[in-house]
Amino acid sequence: MLVFEAKLEGRHEQYEKLDEAIRTARFVRNSCLRYWMDNRDIGRYDLSAYCAVLGKEFSWAGKLNSQARQASAERAWSAIARFFDNCKKKIIAKKGYPRFRSEQTHGSVEYKTSGWKLSDCRKYITFSDGFEAGTFKMWGTRDLHFYELKQYKRVRVVRRADGYYVQFCIDQERLEFRAPTSKTIGLDVGLTHFYTDSDGQTVENPRHLRKSEKALKRFSRRLSKTEKGSQNRAKFRNKLARKHLKVSRQRKDFAVKLARCVVESNDLVAYEDLKVRNMVRNRHLAKSISDAAWTTFRTWVEYFGKVFGVVTIAVPPHYTSQNCSNCGHVVKKSLSVRTHVCPHCGHTQGRDWNAARNILELGLRTAGHVGTTSLELENASGDIDLCLGGATPLSKPSRGKRKPKK
Repeated sequence: MLVFEAKLEGRHEQYEKLDEAIRTARFVRNSCLRYWMDNRDIGRYDLSAYCAVLGKEFSWAGKLNSQARQASAERAWSAIARFFDNCKKKIIAKKGYPRFRSEQTHGSVEYKTSGWKLSDCRKYITFSDGFEAGTFKMWGTRDLHFYELKQYKRVRVVRRADGYYVQFCIDQERLEFRAPTSKTIGLDVGLTHFYTDSDGQTVENPRHLRKSEKALKRFSRRLSKTEKGSQNRAKFRNKLARKHLKVSRQRKDFAVKLARCVVESNDLVAYEDLKVRNMVRNRHLAKSISDAAWTTFRTWVEYFGKVFGVVTIAVPPHYTSQNCSNCGHVVKKSLSVRTHVCPHCGHTQGRDWNAARNILELGLRTAGHVGTTSLELENASGDIDLCLGGATPLSKPSRGKRKPKK
């Protein structure tokens, strides 16, 4: 499944109609969740049937497309199923009990195969449900002519701080050819450097949040001084949200490009199976760990591993920094010691470089254990099925310049 995204351009009245649709979708999800709390023995099909009851009971809820109401019910059931799955796995932390959604800057409504229509040129989209939002122009770089209409399984309207976007979920498997390089690599992520590989190469940590912290604090102070409900408060709230959105986009862009570069350059990538949720409990390092976005980087490494057919292996992180990569003896050291010096063999090396070599060795052992058949290599790349857009069609339309806002 691929997801292509484009920005919507319309009138202020049309945006208000989209807001109504998003609020209605949130109401349906919360109502289905309440219905499950009152009747714990029901299933996902009972929630889908309850959507029809909501459409008849509330006339404004009936304006939303019937399949869009079912998609909102599916979101509620997804939260319920995830909670039950965490309980079965006996996770020590919070199980994620389903919660009601409140009004937020970001929100979305999802349509299936009805309630929307693409123009013949594939540059305009029309929403035809009861809210009658009308036709919007789409700004994007993806060629929607490349796929047939029957491959468009879902259309999602997303509201962000800088506008409204439409996402197309396309039923298409993404596989790309890559010439073998006969190279293997082990990665040790950190805070001083984003990662150090088994060859001793390092990538600097961009620290996007730290660089934008001054502006974020300034907008936060201005927001705190405004009166609640005033236009100034709404203006500075939007500015603060836009700045946070920019930081998150910078972080994702860095992770995607770096992950693709690592996967394309190697035939095997080994990395630590870190429990980041537990690591951020350290209040001294929580902000820096979150800013590094190790989980996002790992997710994209596993995704590109499937796309390019590269083996990606997560190894246990225990003693990767303590063991000597030369002789294997355990050399105890605190976190402040950044150089590995082995008293048994005299091997001296950077702490992170030593850990990366140990990670690669564990990854090679795992790969040798599971075998080298195509099916096993596919399973070794991690159990993940992302719904992310990244495929580049053969033809790309030229992107026109956006009209300046009046």
